[in-house]
Amino acid sequence: MVAQIGPAIEAAGTRAAGTRAAGTRAAGTRLSPELHGLLTSPDELKRDLLRLEPGRVVGLIGHPGFGLTRIGLSLLAAHAGKAPVAYLDVRGWLCPVAAWESGMDPEQLIVVRCEDPVRWGRALTALLEGVGWIYAEVPRGVKEAQLRRIAGLVRNRKSSLILRPVQGDLPSGVAFLRIQAEEVGWAGTDRGHGRLTSRVLSLAATGKATRGMTRSFEVEDDGADALRVVSGLAAAPSGRATG
Repeated sequence: MVAQIGPAIEAAGTRAAGTRAAGTRAAGTRLSPELHGLLTSPDELKRDLLRLEPGRVVGLIGHPGFGLTRIGLSLLAAHAGKAPVAYLDVRGWLCPVAAWESGMDPEQLIVVRCEDPVRWGRALTALLEGVGWIYAEVPRGVKEAQLRRIAGLVRNRKSSLILRPVQGDLPSGVAFLRIQAEEVGWAGTDRGHGRLTSRVLSLAATGKATRGMTRSFEVEDDGADALRVVSGLAAAPSGRATG
């Protein structure tokens, strides 16, 4: 179903798609206990690592195909049962089924599509006025000053925002937690042919949330079931990744 979600977004010329299921839900697609622990348990991750917090920005950095969208959707899914969550789609790649498979409640997901860097800022500002948890792809051409202004708005509104640049990185200091995709390994085609069965995502977490450390971990994704953490976090001095 396509609908406008507010005058501010309508003025910005964006299209809002409120994705609602017609009496159906994705079955058997909830977070695994291991990943749920990572997303919700500060004790296991040295306080507040890999969870969305009020007034904080999480940055997801890396090339397409490295599983960052799955990570971001899983972060949103931890809150989708409480209130609506939003996805600001720049590339037009989001499949709502992928969100449901990450544990998202279809009744709570709002999708807004906008690729223009000027209108993108207006759309995101409008979303921050009424939605507490947002995943936003960042288009090419967005100015550093605009990103810093948005980060300040997130702090003032006590919202939680995930920023995913479609190219490059975020300016230093914008993200409280920065997750960098280091490597992806595919299983099932080790002889040059066959069927892909899963991928292992190697990720590194940095930023103020890690207190000057680089924390590396791996997540297994088989494309159908919940993501599974297959190795714990390892810590290294700032500037040196361990995985």
